[in-house]
Amino acid sequence: MPFAAALSEHPLATQATGEVLGQILEAIGEEPDLVVLFVTGAHTGAVEDIAAAIQTVLRPGAFIGATAVGIAGGDREIESQPAITLWAARFGAVDAVHLQAARTADGLALLGVGPDALEAVTAMVLLADPASFPVAEVLEHLRVQHPSLVVVGGLASSGFAGQNRVVVDGAVHDRGAAAVLLGPRQRMTAIVSQGCRPIGSPLVVTRADGNLIQEIAGQSALERLGGLYAAAPAETREIMGRGVHLGLVVDEHRLDYERGDFLIRPIVGTDRDSGAIMSGEPVAVGSTVQFHVRDALSADEDLRELLIGRHGAAALLFTCNGRGMRLFGEPDHDAEVLDAVIEGHALSGMFCAGEIGPVGAQNFLHGFSASVALFDEPD
Repeated sequence: MPFAAALSEHPLATQATGEVLGQILEAIGEEPDLVVLFVTGAHTGAVEDIAAAIQTVLRPGAFIGATAVGIAGGDREIESQPAITLWAARFGAVDAVHLQAARTADGLALLGVGPDALEAVTAMVLLADPASFPVAEVLEHLRVQHPSLVVVGGLASSGFAGQNRVVVDGAVHDRGAAAVLLGPRQRMTAIVSQGCRPIGSPLVVTRADGNLIQEIAGQSALERLGGLYAAAPAETREIMGRGVHLGLVVDEHRLDYERGDFLIRPIVGTDRDSGAIMSGEPVAVGSTVQFHVRDALSADEDLRELLIGRHGAAALLFTCNGRGMRLFGEPDHDAEVLDAVIEGHALSGMFCAGEIGPVGAQNFLHGFSASVALFDEPD
């Protein structure tokens, strides 16, 4: 197999590093084209030594990594405990880059990779420090400059500002982002499970101002939501009481809307005097929206349905740090579901402070989602 993943829960970083290196060497050998490292916060102080050992022993063509509050390896998820997972691929040469973003008079500038270098790139795996790298703005910049580029990844989550680390070719950084640039040979498919199910029907926004939605289908947005609540079964009303989300149709040219056609954003406020609701994303008049709810059952159903008919040789998983035990009440949920559709347990991942992936043909920063880079064997 051209892919392998390793996991160690040993509390000593030196021992854990040796264990994952041994597993990768046995499975795939030296000099893989790419290795991806995820370590939990307990090992943050040893990341430089861990990265140096991996660089020296494996001598990978490209190497990226990040620290996180929890990680996934194979069908396991390790939350808030010492752990390391290492993923390796032999699927053709790729480039790893350290990215930073700067605001200039002409707008955002992406530093670390030239625009010409992205012309032949079809996909990017991006691991970013949330305090120093404006991911949403970078995704918008890439959407304009490179509209066909698929971006999958997540935000490091091991600590507060200055406490996260990203790794690029063995060098450890406390700012910016680590990215690997993929071409068509790497055969990556992106899947984003936003963990919600729709309620009611898709409707058109008839009055709005930025994030403030005043009318939906000619009725005040709050009245529309109240009517939906009154008509819902008791179980759905109980879930709605914990929070309602708004699904925004990404591609208005579609005639019918299905799971995956909506960008899910939270309803962050209401104005009872005007009957308006405030979305976590600007909404234009004429947009199609549908209310959604999120709970463990909906999140499980959403991920499983998106994986129907899917098959891969390996995967990288970027799941929200609000999922895992917090959402499902049991360990390993996302890793187990995803591991069932890939071969050889070649899965690694991390719990993120925000997940990156496409909805429709556009890349977005998400919350409470599971974003997956699913790999087929190379041509």
